[in-house]
Amino acid sequence: MFQLPDSNRSNFTVREFVIVGGEQSLEEHFTELSVSLLLGYLITLIGNLVIIVLVLIDHRLHTPMYYFLCNLSFVDILITTAVIPKMLAVCLMNDNVISFEGCFLQMYCFLSFECTECFLLTVMAYDRYIAICKPLHYSTIITERMCVILVAIAWFLGLLGPFTSVILAAQLPFCGPNKLIYWFCDYPPVVKLACTDTTFLIDLALAIAMIIVYIPWLIIVSSYIRIIICIFRIPPGEGRSKAFSTCSSHLILVLTYFLSIGFVYIVVKIENISSDTRTLLAVCNCFITPMANPIIYSLRNKEIRDSFVRHTAINKVFP
Repeated sequence: MFQLPDSNRSNFTVREFVIVGGEQSLEEHFTELSVSLLLGYLITLIGNLVIIVLVLIDHRLHTPMYYFLCNLSFVDILITTAVIPKMLAVCLMNDNVISFEGCFLQMYCFLSFECTECFLLTVMAYDRYIAICKPLHYSTIITERMCVILVAIAWFLGLLGPFTSVILAAQLPFCGPNKLIYWFCDYPPVVKLACTDTTFLIDLALAIAMIIVYIPWLIIVSSYIRIIICIFRIPPGEGRSKAFSTCSSHLILVLTYFLSIGFVYIVVKIENISSDTRTLLAVCNCFITPMANPIIYSLRNKEIRDSFVRHTAINKVFP
């Protein structure tokens, strides 16, 4: 049963956590790990920044779809920035200490940005549904005002989602140990360090996470079922292929996001997998969707590729 902190429980209160990574020392692999982290972070940062800049400066991309994509790229940058710089500090400078407040701030930022991404993907699915299933009414439904409202709702729900769980976790009594067997301040490994029974809090956080994940997933699946039905009603030819192309990039990104989350969740539940493997998989999960976003849209979206060529030196070398 969850209990509030008891002032008489202990005279010692944890004011900082020590990030030790996994149960086994990986110090001999810190160089390789730091190179991988830095490379992945740079690819994610540069790729998403390019999308944001292109959407801002190219008037041809001033459409609802790219407005949503711009927000998605921004939140992808925030997700990786919330955790990767500290990981690099641990590997490169052995700076493995994080303050109590900094730990819970990192936890909240990471979880809230992940939730926001989930809701933004849902908004983008709704946009694709209107574009393909109700094309004649698209401009009257997905107006500029509606775009702002949908994005604001996605950010509000995302920032609100983990708020209660994190606030309650911060009120727990932490009287030692303070070694965090993880690479960043994620919810379960931090809460398990509390000096009290945290079953209720972990169950509550899991219930909130399931609501945040499954409701958007059901909305997205419902939208794409209707999209697929509408597409197959289109006579074979260019119209059908164009309809597929308008939603294929988003669909791949949605599958990447939810499959990566599902894979990590399944692996965590497998008892014979070491904690080091689980931790590394969780770290990789921080990269998968943020890195996939610019790669998928640069490879599959002609308008993004054309915009990139128009606004870079490539256009001057190969006019």
